[in-house]
Amino acid sequence: MTTRPDRRVARSRAALMAAAVDLVAERGAAVPVTDLAEAADVSRQLLYQHFGDRDTLLVAAAADLVRRELLPHLADPRAPRHARLLAVARHFADHRPFYRAVLTGPCAWRLAEALAELFRTLITTEALRAGLGEVDERAARDLAVLISHGTGAIVHDWVVRAEDPLRPEELADRLLTVTSLLTPAPPHP
Repeated sequence: MTTRPDRRVARSRAALMAAAVDLVAERGAAVPVTDLAEAADVSRQLLYQHFGDRDTLLVAAAADLVRRELLPHLADPRAPRHARLLAVARHFADHRPFYRAVLTGPCAWRLAEALAELFRTLITTEALRAGLGEVDERAARDLAVLISHGTGAIVHDWVVRAEDPLRPEELADRLLTVTSLLTPAPPHP
């Protein structure tokens, strides 16, 4: 018998992640744990119980934000590649203050790894092998890692260094150019 998570636990986790996104966007990644707990209307002990520390909370909040707001826009593999890349760019532009703070803070590496893993879920080895022809499974996996980490590095550079205002179309075009060099476009249905 599987147990459903307690609704209060789910609400507390969601409140902490929402507070993290809001406060970090406003004040930076060094926001005190006390302020995060207070904004979520939970105790500091509960924050530590759920996440262990502030950096783990920030990475979880970023991953949750991507899952909730970005991945649904990328779910349709039949959507044109440029449209999917534009959705990525718009998401990061819309949440730039939060991502910029976290990507330049102490948990930047952990966030980069989490984002690469999320991007990797979109780049299946089956699709790579179908597009590239005779490529063994290991090479397809390695290419998926290269593309997902490379995509993350380009997004990271753009979020952190590009001048305001961010232009999502510019990032989408950059990503399209690079990914087109590495992988052929999937056949249109």
